[in-house]
Amino acid sequence: MARASHLEWFEELPCAVTVCDKDYTILYMNERAADVNSKDGGKALIGKSLLDCHPPGARRKLKRVMASGRPHLYTIERESAKKLVYQGHWRKGKQVGGLVELYFDLPKDIPNLVRK
Repeated sequence: MARASHLEWFEELPCAVTVCDKDYTILYMNERAADVNSKDGGKALIGKSLLDCHPPGARRKLKRVMASGRPHLYTIERESAKKLVYQGHWRKGKQVGGLVELYFDLPKDIPNLVRK
């Protein structure tokens, strides 16, 4: 199986996917991520620093995620749409390979289920 085919299923996910290495260099963006980041260059951001795509406060949070191993997970509202953002590690064996950022659109009335 060719390496590129390992990434094809990322294109079908209902979220934006951006992957960087441990030096914060963007390795991959699916089409949804390119669309979300189109004002900043879209797929032309591949090979550039993920840190440069974020304001200073967010850069500090990304560095904490990389250093601590704990993901950063939050919701935002932009243009009356609610989004869920997940920023966390991916691993290459036992070593941290870098970060993955997942960006999901959420319905405004998303249920919160409490299970016991």
